[in-house]
Order: sequence, then structure tokens, then C-alpha cells
Amino acid sequence: MRTVFGLAQCILFTLSLATAAHGETPLARAFADAWQRQPAAAALSERQRAVAAQREAAGAWTAAPPSLELGIRSDRFNRRQGAQEDEVGLVLPLWLPGERSGSWSLAEAEADALAGRADALRLQLAQVLRETWWVWQGARNESALAGERVAAARQLRDDVARRFAAGDLSKADLNQAEGALAQALGQQAEAESLLANARYRLESLSGKTADAASVVSEPEPQGPAAGHPLLRELQARGEVARRNVELARLQGRANPELALSTRRDRAASGEPNEQTWALALRIPFAAGPRQDARVATANAEAIEASLAVERERERLEREGAAIGLQLAAARRQLAAAEERARLARENRGFYEKSFRLGESDLPTRLRIDSEAFEAERALSRARIALAQGISQWRQSLGLLPE
Repeated sequence: MRTVFGLAQCILFTLSLATAAHGETPLARAFADAWQRQPAAAALSERQRAVAAQREAAGAWTAAPPSLELGIRSDRFNRRQGAQEDEVGLVLPLWLPGERSGSWSLAEAEADALAGRADALRLQLAQVLRETWWVWQGARNESALAGERVAAARQLRDDVARRFAAGDLSKADLNQAEGALAQALGQQAEAESLLANARYRLESLSGKTADAASVVSEPEPQGPAAGHPLLRELQARGEVARRNVELARLQGRANPELALSTRRDRAASGEPNEQTWALALRIPFAAGPRQDARVATANAEAIEASLAVERERERLEREGAAIGLQLAAARRQLAAAEERARLARENRGFYEKSFRLGESDLPTRLRIDSEAFEAERALSRARIALAQGISQWRQSLGLLPE
């Protein structure tokens, strides 16, 4: 039984601190699957089309689509002398000074904001997936160790049963071995229940069966992303708010309209038709309080977005410092756990031999086995904790799963 837990570690805890040399990690594949299932991902193309249409509208020659005016007057329902007047006109809404360029700038800012929002949503999904992923890995670890403990307890029970039958051990020793096996089976059932729940949560995100064949942790980051996605999103929202302020100040009144029309009229039946042309310009008055309300609202949004960027930057800096300390502690814990597990394995080997030779009793053997199990459990937990810490470090830097 010396190599039971060591073999389990080789099979179940392939938690290398560098990514695989070829291909993406299972975590990265799970993230890609999870993103494709997100409603925001499905709607992204339509949002991009809306932004493109907004940019196209900002580049049009008129502030709004032209309109056609048609009119007719006739004495058909009263005098019936054949008098008739027909009028056709074209109305062109005009841009206010600077409004067209301001609308174009706002459309560009909206496009940047959409891209920033998509990146921020990806990062938020990555955080949820990473948390779920490492909970699943921890549950896998507990389930695997519980299974190995059951195997070791069953092997010990069988050994004690043979020696009891031969008269070397007492009934009390057999009861203790049976009790240790029952305890291990109960722990295994609990671990399997937790594993099933963790797997369900992971598969609900990715939409695919969790692959337990291999586990490779994320690589340590070499540096932060080119602008944190959360900061980029807030900065883009702030830019949209500022462009809205500028545009609101420019749009101090409704758009003026240029109307070109032609009229053809006839005084009575048999009279010749006369045609005239008209050119008209309609200039609305200033919006007044409505304009003030719009500018104030846009200003408030700009101020809020600016402060949100500063607060988020502060939060990310503090989070990064805290994660750095946690990683250092995780590395120290891993070193201590490795040393503890090494010593526990040596002691286990010594007491296995002495128990076979009858030099130590069963309670001592059970205690040593339990200490070895707890040492291996602490070691595997420390390895997962370090891998999870690296994941959190990447998350704080704005890096997606790899």
C-alpha cells in the first residue's frame, strides 16, 4: 500500500504550473463552450449591426430621412366650377452646426463601448467559470482520495480478517478495521455527492460533459493584458457620456427644415394651369428647459463614469496586491505539505512493516494510516490552491483562460 496515494496523485493531479506545450487547456475549451452559450454572445452580431447603422446614419447628408408632401385642393364638393390646386413638396431636415460630426463621434464611441462591453462580459464569465472549475477540481480531488482511502481500508480489513481467522488478532481488532472501512465508505459517499453537484454546475455553464481525463492549470501570466477589460469598458462608457454631453449642447433646438415645393393651380374649368415654385426654411425655437435637462443628465453620466474608472482602478490594484500575497502563501503551504506528505509516507511504510511483524498494534496502524491520508489530502489541496491562485491572478490582470 505504500504507493497507493502516490499512484493516485500521478493519475488525478496532473496540475502542472505551466500550460501544455501544444493546444489549449481543458479550462480554455470549457470557456469557449460557455461563451457560445451566453445570450450576450448570441446578440452581439445584431448589436454590432445596430452600431454600424448608427454610424451610417451619422454620415448621411440630412439629419433625418427626407419627407414628401402631397396636397390637393378642389371645389368638387361645393361650387363645382373646376377649380383645382395640386402641390408637391420635398422636406429636408438639416443638421445643426457641428451636429453631424458630433453624431459621428458618438457613433464611434458607441462602437468602442460595445467592444468593451463584450470584453467585460467575457471576463465576468471567465471569473464564474474559473470559480466553478476549481470547485469541481477540488471535488474531484476529494472523491479520488476517498476512493483510495476506501481501497486501503478494505485491503487492511481483509488482512485483519485473515489474521483474525488465523488467531493472530482479536475480534476487537477486526471490529476496528470494519469500522475504519465503514467510515471511509461514508466519506466516499459524501465526496461523490459534492462531486456530482460541482460537475452539474460546470456542465450547466459549458453545456458539455466535464472531461476528467486530464487537468492542466493555466500558465503563469507574463504581464497584464493591454488595458484591463473592465477599465476599458468603463472608459468607453465615459467617452460615450462625454460625446453625449457635447452633442446635447449642440442640439439646442430641433433640426431646421428646408422645403422645396411646386404648386399647379387652375381657377376654373377651361382655364389654363399655372405652376409656381416655393423654397421655405423652418427654424425651430430653442428647446429651453428640455435642453438643460438633457445636458445635465448627460453630464451626470459622464461624471459617474469618470469616477467609476478611478474606483475600479483602485480596486484592481488592491486585488492584485492581495492575490500576490495569497500566491506567496500558497507556495509556502505547498512546500510544507510536500514535506509533511514525504514524512507521512515514510512513517506509513515503517508501521506497515512493524504491523506485519506484530511489533505494533492495530490502533497505531490506523492512526498512522489516517495521518498519511490527511497529509496526502493536504498536499493535493495545496496543489489545487496554488493552481487556483494562478487562475485568480490571471483574472485580476484581465486575462482570459488559456
